[in-house]
Amino acid sequence: MTDAAEELYSLLIPIADARLIVPRVCVAEVSGLGQLRLTEHGPDWLIGSVGWKGREVPLVSFEAMCGRETPEISSRTRAVIFHGSQQMAGAFFALLSQGLPQLVRINREVVGPDAAREWAPEAPILCRIRMVNEYPLVPDLGGLEETLSDAIRDWR
Repeated sequence: MTDAAEELYSLLIPIADARLIVPRVCVAEVSGLGQLRLTEHGPDWLIGSVGWKGREVPLVSFEAMCGRETPEISSRTRAVIFHGSQQMAGAFFALLSQGLPQLVRINREVVGPDAAREWAPEAPILCRIRMVNEYPLVPDLGGLEETLSDAIRDWR
């Protein structure tokens, strides 16, 4: 295998008190919150929607899905727009980010497993990895999509 095949372009997404790591191909775009529509309906982690490319994309607080407080929205807050893959094929959803995601290339030399488990069992987290001097969380995007899909169906 070539070195390029051994590397994965990923994004480190800043959330409150942590960072998520996701494959770059899962993300359609990072957007501002200019067309944010808040909702008071549905679960507390479903903030509302953000307008993106002529459509309404549901906006989720990952922190709230993990049982924590939704962070305050500031001028640095962004929406990371994800391609739906399982429950939401062909659709999109957005996660609230506390700043701009960072593009990184990861490979076996810089990434390793981390056995620590500091989150609730129902949180949409697969694991935490060790990456040089950081410990980003690997979100369970499939589980998150399923939960979001169910909430949207019940909400409408």
